This record gives sequence, structure tokens and C-alpha cells, in this order.
Amino acid sequence: MTTTNLDSRAVDESQREAGALDARSVLSAVRRNPRLTPPWTVVVTLLTLAGILLTMNQVFFWNVGGLAVLTNAFLYLLIACFLPIVFILWPARAARTAQTGPTEAATAGVPWYDVIVLGVFAACCLWFAYHGVDIHEYGWEFVAPTTATVLSFVLWGIVLEALRRAAGWIVAVLALAFSLYPLVAEGIPVGILQGIAYDLPTIAQIHAMGAESILGLPLQTAGSILVGFLLFGVVLQHTGGADFFHGLSMALFGRYRGGSAKVTVASSAAMGMMSGSAVSNVLTTGPMTIPAMKRAGFSARMAGGIEATASSGGSITPPIMGTAAFLMVSFVGVPYTEILIAASIPALLYFFGIFLQIDGYAAQQGLTGTPRNLLPRLGASLLAGWPYLGALGLLTLMLFTSGSESQVPYWVVGVLLIIALIKPGLNFGPREWLAMVLDVGKTLAQIIAIIAGVGLFLGGLSATGVALSLSRDLVAVVGDNLLLILIASAVVCFILGMGLTISAAYVFLAIVMVPAVTALGVDPIAAHLFVIYWASVSYITPPVGLAAFAAAGIARSSPMATCISAMKLGAVKYVVPFGFVLNPALVAQAGFVDVALALLASLVAVYAIACAIGGWLVGVERRISLPVRLLLGAGGFMLFLSDSALALPGLAVVVGVVAVAHLRRGQDQLTPSADQNPEDDTPRHGGPETFTEGAR
Repeated sequence: MTTTNLDSRAVDESQREAGALDARSVLSAVRRNPRLTPPWTVVVTLLTLAGILLTMNQVFFWNVGGLAVLTNAFLYLLIACFLPIVFILWPARAARTAQTGPTEAATAGVPWYDVIVLGVFAACCLWFAYHGVDIHEYGWEFVAPTTATVLSFVLWGIVLEALRRAAGWIVAVLALAFSLYPLVAEGIPVGILQGIAYDLPTIAQIHAMGAESILGLPLQTAGSILVGFLLFGVVLQHTGGADFFHGLSMALFGRYRGGSAKVTVASSAAMGMMSGSAVSNVLTTGPMTIPAMKRAGFSARMAGGIEATASSGGSITPPIMGTAAFLMVSFVGVPYTEILIAASIPALLYFFGIFLQIDGYAAQQGLTGTPRNLLPRLGASLLAGWPYLGALGLLTLMLFTSGSESQVPYWVVGVLLIIALIKPGLNFGPREWLAMVLDVGKTLAQIIAIIAGVGLFLGGLSATGVALSLSRDLVAVVGDNLLLILIASAVVCFILGMGLTISAAYVFLAIVMVPAVTALGVDPIAAHLFVIYWASVSYITPPVGLAAFAAAGIARSSPMATCISAMKLGAVKYVVPFGFVLNPALVAQAGFVDVALALLASLVAVYAIACAIGGWLVGVERRISLPVRLLLGAGGFMLFLSDSALALPGLAVVVGVVAVAHLRRGQDQLTPSADQNPEDDTPRHGGPETFTEGAR
């Protein structure tokens, strides 16, 4: 069987699976949760709707009943709506698997002890919300009535438990350690870690009623802007956006060599943009895309690596980035639109590098594309999916023109829901509404539980004063050596990313490392994006690449081998952050001419690095030896520093390598490898072919 037939069959079967995905999404993983019996389904639905309406009341300044809700009271009510959903959906002890997520083998429904916990938590939050004015005016975070102190311990403990269920033991233990840090801060022998000490009741009050802990900047950002954008992402998926972007990707890229993988990158990037979560994106799209790639001739580990790498890019892809990007709004103090613009070029470079490596791999393996007659028509796809492109366009336009970016996603969600009701061929009845609301509730509950828990990091460091002094002391240690502190920051980001969520790692490092980097003259937006990029690379990097491990489970390949493949494909993600820190034009922090030149130079640099890693010179269509790969990679890295004296020599190296390879192409007879590429774990499909430019 030829590779064309294999790829064609993969597309046909993936199209059938895409149609089935809509039906399965109605009975999603949340809906199949044995704890979610009909009564508890009603509870989750009501809590979700209450939380959204509460947030809209605050964002749109409705002031229902003529009452203006203070910020602290609003935040108590927000977590009162969403954190109980965590105790409904996530069991205290769960057997977690890549395919099924949290499960509980025993009886259906929510056990009595979880009912007590969520009831106590809701009552505790309502009490604090009722006394919001007193907390604010009388400084209860330091001097509080006995009842407030006791309930502070209750709130603190339950938030930690919600964090454990939503994000795992590692995050919860670290949050507990940092929240208790003020107890011992005064006696720590390391000078830069010493700070103000507090007794335990005061610490509990600070965490529960202070403005820099559970109710700190992360949760304030979630309430003001994050809820709306996450809502938009989920609604876009459930109203047909996921199927549209998959079909559009097939129409755009399916006919090129390795088309099934290029379709995966485009569709997974779009899905990751909507969800902002690498692992959940792998589990959502992976069961469809990974088998399609394997049937098209990709090895199991390569198929898993492609899916993991593409999905992990969702958290850095505008216009809907991951949670950490929205937290940047508060930490940097700029509108989200500025962050959206700044993140555009790095995201483009990341996916450009993946596409180049896939193209080179397909050329070496002889994987051709799919005939056009077996693919969706581009015009028909665009015509059928105009509401979804229109929604993204409207969102982007309103972000730049509206006076309040926090209100924008709700208007666009309203447009999407109207389209879902009137669009021909889209079945959006009561079951679909229910599935969508449940998915919204699960997504928001998990994110808000993580953000509330992560606030404890901020609270512990801020209360002791260490948050303000640590960065200054770090700068004093390294002096003016920017490269040294960037490397140290990258290592710390990577290590924290292995055990923490991106948002948790970001909040910690935004307090500790970013001020030290900006003190050395680095642009603040570039410094914060540097942290986000390096925190997210842990999803595809050994020894704990969560997205790659999830993809390996679906691909039935070695997790470590899949991690290595994903790491190679996403290699640009390791280089780009250093590039935009050293050259702020790559994050649009310069004039138009400088930004345009930096973009052109970085595209050539990514081309060089991707070809060096893959061992195939795309365009010239030939393999390159290891010494040439090293030379090409070095030239690409030098070119990334487009505002330094190394840029021109780097460009000369890249142009020289490509020119020499082009001149020698006619002298060498290019033949593919034998039945198996040394880097693959499965044999090639199809017989030997001659690689020419016409193979695309």
C-alpha cells in the first residue's frame, strides 16, 4: 500500500472520528463522572450559572438590587460558587489515568464527607462576604474577632484541599509550606530568605482576609478577566469551533507531504488556544489525531510527540492564551491587548519550527500528502465556518476598540450562542446546552481552585517582606551578568514547571525572579513571557513531560521516547525566550521597522535551527551531515540576536550552508533510508522513492 493511500485512509477515518467527536462531547468526561448523578448535575449547573452571573454583575457594573459588591466580598462569592464543584467532581482519593482522568471505583454520587466540606466552605465564604466591609474597614487581617479567626483556618485548609484535588499533591504541599513560611521567616539562617515572622492565628487571618494571599492579584485577575475568556473558549468548542478548525486545517495542509501531522499541529494549536491547557488538549484531540498520523506512516512516538508539542503551544497562542498570560495583566499592569500583540511573533516562530521539522521528517520517510479530492474544500470550509472565524475576529477587534476588555468575551459568547441556535445543520439542543455548562463549570472550578491556592505562595512571601527583598539580593549576587540570571531563571522555571502548573510556577517566579531580571534592564513584558515559556517547556521535556506522557499513553509508545521526540520538535521554545529577552523587538517592544527586521531575521533563524535538528534542509531537499547541522544551528542561534554584532555573521553562515547544499544537490543522488529511520521505532510504510521538490 502506498503512503498516499495510507494518508488518504487516515483522512477518511479521521473525518468519521471528527463527526463522532461531537456526539461524544455531549457526554463528556465530566458528564460520565460517576459522582455526577442527576441531582448533583443540577447542583453543578446552578453553581456554574451563579458564578458566571455573579462575575457578569461585577464586570458590567449591574449592581443588582442597587448594591455595589466590594471586591473582597465578590471574590468570596466567586470561590463559593466554583470551589464546591471541585469537591463534587474530584474525589478525595482518585485513580488517575491518562484516558479517564479522576475516577472513583465505589458508589455513585458525592460521599457524605465531601458534602459536609463543600457545605462548610460555602457557609464560610458567605459569612466572609457578608462581613466584607468590616474586613476592609477594620483591618481584620491583623486584628479580627474570634469567629473570623476560626473561619480563617477553615477557609485556608479547604482551599489547600481544593488545590490538592485540582492540581495534585506537589502543588498543595508547596503551597502549604509557603503559607507557613511566615512562622519561621525570622530564624532562617540564609540572609536573603529572612523576613518578618507572625504567629499562626495572624497568618491564618492574612491568608483568608488579606488582599495579597487567597484574595490576591491572581484571584482578582480571574474574577475580572479570566472567567470570561475561559467561558469563550469552552463555548467556541461546544458550538462547533473544534470541528471547524480541524476541517479548516485539513483543507489548508492535508495535501502537503506529512499532511496528517500538519493538520494535527494546526488543529491542536487552535484547540490549545481555546482551552489553554496542554494536557487536556492532548486528551481531547489526541484520540483522533494520533491514530490518523500512525495510519499515515508516522511512528508511534513521533505521532505522540507531534500532538504533545502542538498542544503545549496553546498556552502561548493569542488571542486566547493560557491562564498565566491573563495573570500577567495584573503583574505587569498593562492591558491584555498589549500582551496579545507581544506574544504573537514568538508563537508564530514556535509553530513555524514545528512545521519545518515535520516537513523534513515526512521528506525523509517518503510520506506524501492526500489528494485534493479527498480533502474538504477550503472555500466550503471557510463558508461553513465563518461564524467561528468571525467570533475570533470580533473578539480581537473589540479588544482593541472596546473600553473594557473584561466585558468583551461575554458579548462574543452571546453572539456564538445565537449562532448556535440558528445555524443550519448544527444540533444544539438541551443535551448540548447541559454538556457545555458542565464543561464550563469543570474548567472554571479547576482553574479558580488552582489560582486561589497559588495565592498562598504570594501571601507567604509578601507577608514576610521577602518578595520585595529577594530579587534585589539576587541582583546583588550575580552583579550585571544578565545571561547568568537568565540561565538561572530558565533552570528554576523548568524545575518548578515539572511539579507545578504553569500558573503556579508563573506566580512564584513573577514575585521572585522577574524583578531581578527587569532590574538588569530587560523589558517587563519580555521578562514575564520568558518565565511563561520556560515554565511550559516542562510539559514536553524529560523527565516529567506531562503532555508527552499523556500522548504516549494514546500512541502506545515509550513515554520517554515520546518526550524526546516532542522536545526535538519544540526546540524553538527553548531558544525563542532568550531571543526576545535580548531583543525586545521580538515581543513588539520597538518601532515597526525594528519589529519587521527582527521577525524576518528570526524566521531565517528558526529555519536554520529546525533544519539542523531534523537533519533535512527543507527547500534544498537533501540530508545534511552532523558537522553541517552544528554549523547551521550555530548560525541560526547567532541570527536570533538580530540587534547584536553576531547577527550578520550568523546570516552569512546560514546563507552559505544553504547555497553550498543547493550547488551540491545535483552531484548527489538522494535516496531515502532503508526500511527504518534510525530515530524511529516503527518501520516505514511504502517503498523507496526519490525525494524531489515535487514530493510536497
